[in-house]
Amino acid sequence: MDQTVTAKVRLYVEHALGAGQSVPVSREQAHYLFGVMRLGVGAQILVFDGQSGEWLAEVAEAGKRGGVLAVLSQTRPMQMPPDLWLMFAPIKKARTDFIVEKAVEMGAARIVPVQTQFTNSGRIQRARLQAHAVEAAEQCGATFVPEVVEMQRLDRVLGAWENTRQIMFCDEGQVASKPTLPAVCGPWAILIGPEGGFADGERDRVQRMGQAHAVSLGPRILRADTAAVAALTLWQSALGDWV
Repeated sequence: MDQTVTAKVRLYVEHALGAGQSVPVSREQAHYLFGVMRLGVGAQILVFDGQSGEWLAEVAEAGKRGGVLAVLSQTRPMQMPPDLWLMFAPIKKARTDFIVEKAVEMGAARIVPVQTQFTNSGRIQRARLQAHAVEAAEQCGATFVPEVVEMQRLDRVLGAWENTRQIMFCDEGQVASKPTLPAVCGPWAILIGPEGGFADGERDRVQRMGQAHAVSLGPRILRADTAAVAALTLWQSALGDWV
């Protein structure tokens, strides 16, 4: 494990991996591997399935409509991110894509779009965002791909909240101060508001929850996508796998 390899392509596959196993390549993957990247039979790539770590594989068959990979050996063990959810109100398409991408890179375990009173985006394309999460994991070297769930109303999410999960509530109404988090281990979630901020009723409801810990993200008003990165950085540096 953790062996040095020269393969420059990483690919997520929806098949359990193991030494000696053959993995089929979809038409879309074949276009990328054999058309875009110009790989042929005998070329080596890295593959991961989100469950068993990273593996070195070799192209056994290559065609325009598909192919086959032969799994050789494991290169890295499975590395799970902290049990951290990122909850955010979707914004414009490109900026929502950015939030999903950075959430994967920074180690979120679940991505939860929420509908708030002032959310500008009425819906999301969950499948497209999930594909974007896969691409981000391929690029950043992650062995885990977080699930992007369907957008849910914030009040319904909070109504079904589990008692053991803490909430880092990024509240733009907080007085700007150095953000601090209690040293509480276990599952957490980060809650980022929409561009218009939280409604008073939403803010009051979150603040009444015993699991909620309101923080300021500084003296300047951050865009929602910037706030997500700032909050993930703060949490990871205080309680996550950066420590």
